[in-house]
Amino acid sequence: MDIASIYQIFLKCTCVTTDSRNCPEGSLFIALKGETFNGNVFAAKALEAGSVYVIVDEAEYVPTGHTHYILVDNCLHTLQQLANYHRRQLGTRIIGITGTNGKTTTKELISTVLSQTYNVLFTQGNLNNPIGVPLTLLRLKAEHDLGVVEMGASHPGDIKELVEIAEPDYGIITNVGKAHLEGFGSFEGVIKTKGELYDFLRQRKNSIIFIHHDNHYLREMARGLDQLPYGNEDGLYINGHVTGNSPYLTFEWKAGKEGELHEIQTQLIGEYNFPNALAAVTIGHFFEVESTKIDKALREYTPQNNRSQLKKTADNTLIIDAYNANPTSMMASIINFHNMQAEHKMLILGDMRELGKDSAEEHQKIVDFLTECNFEEVILVGELFGATHHAFKTYPDAPALIAKIQREKPNGKTILIKGSNGIKLSTVVEYL
Repeated sequence: MDIASIYQIFLKCTCVTTDSRNCPEGSLFIALKGETFNGNVFAAKALEAGSVYVIVDEAEYVPTGHTHYILVDNCLHTLQQLANYHRRQLGTRIIGITGTNGKTTTKELISTVLSQTYNVLFTQGNLNNPIGVPLTLLRLKAEHDLGVVEMGASHPGDIKELVEIAEPDYGIITNVGKAHLEGFGSFEGVIKTKGELYDFLRQRKNSIIFIHHDNHYLREMARGLDQLPYGNEDGLYINGHVTGNSPYLTFEWKAGKEGELHEIQTQLIGEYNFPNALAAVTIGHFFEVESTKIDKALREYTPQNNRSQLKKTADNTLIIDAYNANPTSMMASIINFHNMQAEHKMLILGDMRELGKDSAEEHQKIVDFLTECNFEEVILVGELFGATHHAFKTYPDAPALIAKIQREKPNGKTILIKGSNGIKLSTVVEYL
């Protein structure tokens, strides 16, 4: 069955699902495979649970004469082709977003601002991979004015694959930094892969990028593209600067040289979120969202999911950034915490994963910088930090640290908690 015929079946369905445990009535189930599962096995269960059609890629799971099974060569490729076909049929304007750090927060801020005026479809959570991007696109409806699609990468070619599915009209790369070096091979590999978004837009008629002008890597990468710059420099399309950071980010912005000055008190922790917020201002301004609505959206946005969250417990003030970590984001968080006005600062930092051959060097750079900062207390968690040379307290994993906290709980501290998700520092929060 060709993709146009499958699309007609898709239009009859209520939604698309790849999880046999979640098959809403009238849904289309697509049987994906992974290292430890085979969705084909659950096709019959999906039909029983509520799906009206199932797409499979192994003939042995198709009962003879059953008209609600669609057999294809590769279910993942069919999912991606279906999403691209749907995106083309609707013609919705799509903003593609990628970057080493801040892309999920920036996606949330952009979507919040645009939603003040438009009906916006945007990536839920971090569904930014070869499965998540097509699932996002298949949620597009005719009533959506705009789509904001986040795209993640951990290997060369990842962004190229995703932009060919999403076909964005506009693009933003938040930044490029040292992350997933094990997969990319080098920082240069990161730059090349993130730049695949720009490469696609160079070939797309009337495309525009929104670019953080303060980042020289992005300026070099963006040559030859129509650009709307934002940053500190006066006179940029949108320009501004940080006015406060204790603990919440406050910043000013204006359009061009003569624009009205706006001041926004956000609920975001960290100066490193300033470019993310300014990106949202820039895109909102371009799409003619009223300035007062832009300001309102950014003032009211509250971060979730352990991303730069402030939490006050009975004993301490916590800054929780335990969703992810790499050398660039870790250093930015430490510098921000060092500059923040707070008493009795304490850091709980976990290993940075997926750095490959650069891992030992990058972890050592972090502890060397921590030594220079003279924080009141530093606790390091994980084998990678444990292998560095320093004088800080180190624990092999989160359970070991929790056991220590249960014996000797900090009190009256302002605590930064940051590490790769795999270190599970989020489990420590309830004990502080």
